[in-house]
Amino acid sequence: MTPIWNDPARPVSERVEALLADMTVAEKVAQLGSYWKRPELGDAGSFAPMQSTFDEGRDPFEDAARDGLGHITRAFGSSPFEVAEGIEHLRALQKVVVSSSRHGIPAIAHEECLTGLMAHRATTYPAAIAWGAAFSPDLVHEMARRIGADMRALGTHMGLSPVLDVVRDLRWGRIEETMGEDPFLIGALSTAYVQGLQESGVIATLKHFAGHAASRAGRNHAPVSIGRRELADIDLVPFEMAVRLGGAGAVMNSYADIDGVPPAASRELMTDLLRGRWGFEGTVVSDYWAVNFLESMHRVVGSPREAAITTLRAGMDVELPETNCFDELPAAIADGELEVEVLDTAVRRVLRQKVELGLLDAGFDITRDGAAIDLDTAENRALARTLAEESIVLLRDEDGALPLAGHGRIALLGPSATEPRSFLGCYSFTNHVLSRLADAGTSVPVPSLAEALAAELPDAALETVRGTDFTGEDRSGIEDAVRAARAADVAVVAVGDKAGLFGAGTSGEGCDVVDLSLPGVQGELVEAVLATGTPVVLVLVTGRPYALGAYAERCAAIVQAFMPGEEGGGAIAGVLSGRVNPSGRLPIGIPAHVGGQPGTYLAPVLAWESDGISNLDPKPLYPFGFGLSYSRFAYSDLRISETVIAPDGEVEISARVTNTSDRDGKEVVQLYLSDPVASVVRPLKRLVGFSKIALAAGESAEVSFRLHADRTSFTGPALRRIVEPGELVVRLGASSEDRTLEGSFRIEGAVRDIEDVPRVLETPVAVRRTAPAAQVGAPA
Repeated sequence: MTPIWNDPARPVSERVEALLADMTVAEKVAQLGSYWKRPELGDAGSFAPMQSTFDEGRDPFEDAARDGLGHITRAFGSSPFEVAEGIEHLRALQKVVVSSSRHGIPAIAHEECLTGLMAHRATTYPAAIAWGAAFSPDLVHEMARRIGADMRALGTHMGLSPVLDVVRDLRWGRIEETMGEDPFLIGALSTAYVQGLQESGVIATLKHFAGHAASRAGRNHAPVSIGRRELADIDLVPFEMAVRLGGAGAVMNSYADIDGVPPAASRELMTDLLRGRWGFEGTVVSDYWAVNFLESMHRVVGSPREAAITTLRAGMDVELPETNCFDELPAAIADGELEVEVLDTAVRRVLRQKVELGLLDAGFDITRDGAAIDLDTAENRALARTLAEESIVLLRDEDGALPLAGHGRIALLGPSATEPRSFLGCYSFTNHVLSRLADAGTSVPVPSLAEALAAELPDAALETVRGTDFTGEDRSGIEDAVRAARAADVAVVAVGDKAGLFGAGTSGEGCDVVDLSLPGVQGELVEAVLATGTPVVLVLVTGRPYALGAYAERCAAIVQAFMPGEEGGGAIAGVLSGRVNPSGRLPIGIPAHVGGQPGTYLAPVLAWESDGISNLDPKPLYPFGFGLSYSRFAYSDLRISETVIAPDGEVEISARVTNTSDRDGKEVVQLYLSDPVASVVRPLKRLVGFSKIALAAGESAEVSFRLHADRTSFTGPALRRIVEPGELVVRLGASSEDRTLEGSFRIEGAVRDIEDVPRVLETPVAVRRTAPAAQVGAPA
């Protein structure tokens, strides 16, 4: 007779409860644990902070899985397995888990998937900061759907993405993993990612909950000094959107402590807010070794057992990447230090996910034949190219310096011209794993910018000189770069980052910086080439913004590419040649000077104005939302449907956008809200809606945003979210500083408290097109 928990015809809850009732305490605890069967890397370093601390004295996998196992950690994302080899590796691990478990329960296999599935031969998409620059939830959704399909084909079930951290300090190494500095943009893109991944049957994991990017001094894994109001109105917004709108299945805690309380020990965050107010029904998983860190780093507990009890009571469900503290839980229950009901609550959540994933169905197997699986299909690469192209931001183009002529002499200079790893994020398989091995290469074909530009402009005389490396003090190649620039009609100087881990790169986890100067001596290369008098097109291939005030006015053009992935070379070359009309917009401001951090555009008066206050101007050189195009767009006919609305009402805000040029292009229409007088200090403006629209030459479109009063809400004096009466100013335009169209409406009535009720989180947008002027009245 088939046990109830193996019968897919039974309701999920019935299957879970029957299985839970038949399990011993040791078997239950095993479902909350994990194991990472890591390769021997010799002197290649660690994958995660303080990994070496936990490497000694580990139980063999077979012993660790003796009562079953909750998760298998990164079976593909740790070694350069070919696809079929990796599948057999995971199948062998699952066989041990299933045979060791009295109930035959497989483990959930999780992988990183921030720049695509982090596995050998899998498509490497643009880094998350590039998703922000693309301003396209549809492309992010399709990317995540493809990533999820590839993961599920391999037999994996959970992806440790997306990252919802809101950037505060540009010195922080993990900027490239974020989608920028605006919580609404991040929330919209993250929601799209979650929906796409989970449509393919893979659980999305929101991280890092919460406040991780607000770490003091921009240091990785540092304390967060942040008020409850700022946390609620900025850092928590994208998480709420991805939970309530996206239906995310998992959440991962932040390493940082928030005002002295580590999130891994916070019942207020993981239970009261996440589950109580937002209705989250998935699992909370620990960031790697975060449970241990309660004792070793935060020092809020005195032992591994106390760490396990504390985090489980707070709302943690699974200890990753392996079981170091939760194996103390059976003794804690036996000694009366923990109620079995607390354990059951977490186990029930894990078992529910396993049932929903089909892991307990009779005949479960991890995958089809690995030989038939291609993780980097032509369709994947085409999408990677499209996303890369739409993420590239044109910052400056004086006197038509771009597009480049298809002939003539071009000097292509700088380390990003020849090193394709510059296009890839820290969590790409190439930079995360292969970079540690001798003769590493790239996991998938990644054409360099030099190769791509040569193919793009076959009639040009192209000379490529590296000039400098990304880091170090070697200036010996600058002289050759200067010579090439002097002999050229134009110099394309490609500088930027090479991602790594814990100081092994210029960008990435643990690769924080003291200021925003270009890494190494790349700034000297730029200065030397500018001094030749040859027109300079500066191309930045980076994971964070760098200060450009020293160069901007002397460059003929500036192109910003945020780690554009495996097809990045062709995407950048396409923008330079004019084949691609740039449509990326800044998800994060570009600073003028190397200091003055931290700061973002979400600033009140005192953080934005400097006249008579300070000798330092905090404003960016290029603001959030900014980006140029080879087309030109005009905004007109602002209309606001209501002059007065109730505290639970809504208003429609619309305008006409016209492509006034002779070239088809895309514009990112942005809606900003300002609250001139409020009961607490508010930012001068914040993004509340956006839409990326394609307009043919001469074409117009009416873009309408429906703004609910809830979208004006904030955390008031009593630390409760309110909709407050008063005047609200709205602006429609092409960046956070564009004041082309501006109007206002009023909210009248009593203050509305929405702290404990579901609030409107979206701003729906509608686009109604009209034909280009030359086509009006033309026969059908």
